[in-house]
Amino acid sequence: MSYSKGIRRNLRSIAAATLGAAMIFATAACGTTDTGDTSASGSGSSSGDSGSSSSTTKGFDTSSIQKDDAIAALLPDSVAGDGTLTVGTDTSYAPAEFLAEDGKTPVGFDVDLSKALAAVFGLKEETVSSTFDSIIPSVGSKYDIGISSFTVTKERMDAVDFVTYFKAGSTWVVKKGNPDNVDTSNLCGVKVAVQTGTTQEEEVNKANEQCKADGKSEIEIQSSKLQTDVTTAVASGKASIFYADSPVAGYAISQTGDTLETLGDDTGVTPEAVAIKKGDSATAEAVQKAMQKLMDDGTYAKILDTWGVSSGAIDKAEINPSVD
Repeated sequence: MSYSKGIRRNLRSIAAATLGAAMIFATAACGTTDTGDTSASGSGSSSGDSGSSSSTTKGFDTSSIQKDDAIAALLPDSVAGDGTLTVGTDTSYAPAEFLAEDGKTPVGFDVDLSKALAAVFGLKEETVSSTFDSIIPSVGSKYDIGISSFTVTKERMDAVDFVTYFKAGSTWVVKKGNPDNVDTSNLCGVKVAVQTGTTQEEEVNKANEQCKADGKSEIEIQSSKLQTDVTTAVASGKASIFYADSPVAGYAISQTGDTLETLGDDTGVTPEAVAIKKGDSATAEAVQKAMQKLMDDGTYAKILDTWGVSSGAIDKAEINPSVD
């Protein structure tokens, strides 16, 4: 991704974070705060086990995944010492990471992959809900790793090390029928919604600089910490268009019935990766080997199939891949 996610509001909003429902009260998804202090923990076994009696959204069952002693031995004590793999995630980015119907249980394909990694390491898994832009600065201190649809960029690799596990492009989304007649080749003067800290926000900011340089009206950029708020802005007419990772955009459209549709083709397919403390080569190697094991034994493919995102699959997990 880029960077994205969150939840909260005092109005009824279209939510891209719930299966089987197009609308929920935003206050039901209060697991994310601006400070990132609210946490929700997974059981380390079956996705959706914690709170399964109150939540109908379940992912892939990771309970049968066995510990790999050789890979687990690579993890430093700073990560494995407490017996828990703590993962920073922005749970407003369905279907990668979001909160189930109970408003507190993290679910999604990134959450399932987090649980699978923890199982290979022989650790429990704890997903900590945070705002997207707060995760990378806290990897290595508050979180052992960050898994939150992070698009690999040179700038981010200055702050953390990465292990790739997915690929995704970016997608423009408007109200059905494009009532505001938006042209993505000329966004000057248009109300555009994006998630704070994402690569999509960076692209829209660059486009806005060009508008100003050309003496045209500025783009009205609506930056929100939560992707659910971004989706709601367009669904409610507050914004004319939003820009997000392709899997997220597709899921948002499917969960809002006939309200939204894509505009144009997907752009800029790039790798997404697990964020690891900069210079922590031991953890990076352990995560790379664990992710590759999951790819090679078929678990990875089953998780992506469960969430309908197999088009983003890759076959090789890499540490700090080269990017343009």
